[in-house]
Amino acid sequence: PPPLPSSAPLPPRPPPPPDILLPTMARNRLLPAPAAARRLSVLALLVLCITAWNLNAASAASADAGSSAKEWSNEKQGVHVLNVTNFDSSLRDGKVWLIEFYAPWCGHCTRFAPIYTNVAKDLHHRQKVNKKNTRKDVREVNVAKVDGDKERALSSRFSVGSFPSFFLVDGWTVREFSGARSHDGLVKFALEDYEKTDPVPFLFGPFGPMGQTRAILMRTGTYVVGMYEFLTKDKGMKPLVAMAVLCSGGTFLGLVGIVVLGLLFLPKVKTD
Repeated sequence: PPPLPSSAPLPPRPPPPPDILLPTMARNRLLPAPAAARRLSVLALLVLCITAWNLNAASAASADAGSSAKEWSNEKQGVHVLNVTNFDSSLRDGKVWLIEFYAPWCGHCTRFAPIYTNVAKDLHHRQKVNKKNTRKDVREVNVAKVDGDKERALSSRFSVGSFPSFFLVDGWTVREFSGARSHDGLVKFALEDYEKTDPVPFLFGPFGPMGQTRAILMRTGTYVVGMYEFLTKDKGMKPLVAMAVLCSGGTFLGLVGIVVLGLLFLPKVKTD
């Protein structure tokens, strides 16, 4: 066709077909705002991080439990090593436990370690002799230790104030050793002199409500610190962004918990 003169107006643009126009409008209407998109991405990242953290913790706990069970089957005379994953399950064997809370940097703990190993050999050997003689009047005492600097949740449950600290656990009855640290002193305390020491009140003890609450708070704080380090170091987030993610995640989990509790304890309507 011949070219249009420069003064002539351009022909109007035809409207788009309905099958193209309608999806575009719907897509514009359904697209979230940038702020909402950022919030959704942050929540999705938080959920993924919490899921990965729980899976890693569960796998590590199962691996530690399996390895500790193998070590305990072979260990007959040494000091048992307790941590947050095997503590409660180990103390359900019905025996008495003499537990030391120590710290690797504590000089007193390091110097007393060989003596405590001899205490474990002595008390464990008495168990073997008792099994051969089938005597029921002899106390069977297991000897264990806990890294109190690493296992701070357990240290909080026992209200450990200094290292080393020794506790005799017989079921839910807990007594703290306050005598001179020696081989004979600990053995005599575990077998005979424990009755002279008043037990820790159950309310404030490691198995009471106060001890369990302290352990939960310490464990939650440890998880939060670990998650913060994971976000800042491994994921490269800025500290303020990581703190915002943790705060939003804590708020979200708190709201979910409130909703779940509300649904569980929601009063039912009586029907006549």
